[in-house]
Amino acid sequence: MKIAILPGDGIGTEIMAEAVKVLNVLDLKLETEQALVGGAAYEAHGHPLPESTLNLAKSADAVLFGAVGDWKYDKLERQLRPEQAILGLRKHLGLFANFRPAICYEQLTHASSLKPELVAGLDILIIRELTGDIYFGQPRGRRVAIDGHFPGAEEAFDTMRYSKPEIERIAHVAFQAARRRNKKVTSVDKANVLETFQFWKDVVTEVHAQYPDVALDHMYVDNAAMQLVKAPKAFDVVVTGNMFGDILSDEAAMLTGSIGMLPSASLDKNNKGLYEPSHGSAPDIAGKGIANPLATILSAAMMLRFSLNQPEAAARIESAVRSVLSAGLRTGDIWSEGTRKVGTREMGDAVVAALVTTTTITKG
Repeated sequence: MKIAILPGDGIGTEIMAEAVKVLNVLDLKLETEQALVGGAAYEAHGHPLPESTLNLAKSADAVLFGAVGDWKYDKLERQLRPEQAILGLRKHLGLFANFRPAICYEQLTHASSLKPELVAGLDILIIRELTGDIYFGQPRGRRVAIDGHFPGAEEAFDTMRYSKPEIERIAHVAFQAARRRNKKVTSVDKANVLETFQFWKDVVTEVHAQYPDVALDHMYVDNAAMQLVKAPKAFDVVVTGNMFGDILSDEAAMLTGSIGMLPSASLDKNNKGLYEPSHGSAPDIAGKGIANPLATILSAAMMLRFSLNQPEAAARIESAVRSVLSAGLRTGDIWSEGTRKVGTREMGDAVVAALVTTTTITKG
């Protein structure tokens, strides 16, 4: 099983080191190869996604990705900015389905910005379509307006678009995921304003006919944003487009206490995937050894489950994370009175120790 390791920028290298450390103590035959991506790749190769990195990602069975970006690259042409690396990987690898679980661990209910009773037991799965919508729609650009409210003025424009096959395949993914959970899907749209999302709603409804055992409801995105704060446990599987999913999944992340706890998976039609924490590169804390590595470690667990067919190893990692949290260890983002604050490396070491202990017990 070959894994492409792409640490990236900022805290990416620090959190990736801990995830690799965890993978290395598993009794699995894993081959890992590391490459530059994002700003680090731009500095070395003049491009955020060099051909060598892309080829490695294509040849691997799965990709474990850290984070990319730094404010110092904001003045580069858009195609050279670090964030283009992740968009390029999604496009070239055909990664159209993004899974972002929002789980509030029992030990972290008081770390959430909401009342504990609202988030205790929270387990939402947001499924975001990744390769369409306004992020990739053409035409896009800047021009001098020839009509509208200010003819002759400079304007910018992007195009929101979805084809029927794009909506159908993400809808199938959502309904199939719901069958393994609580058999409920909420499709989030803006059908009252946008023609694109009236089409989305119509197609999702058509696909739903093939899943009579799964309940479906539709919700406008503004209402969904409100309900995530008001009654988050009313959701189970949420499926939506690229832009709305980007926003709602980050909102859901904060319900759990910290975005530093949330893994994600981006999958192709054959379940090959790119796995990354939901948070960014956090250049302001890079090098300080205080970043939370648990989202990256949990992303590695998702990788084992979805792409490498190692569900038992995935469950062991998830159990080790729960054990460490139960022991009261916390990085700064999830720390509260009465718990012990630790750094990035110490948190990774604790997860490794918990894994080694369970391995010894199992073999003993």
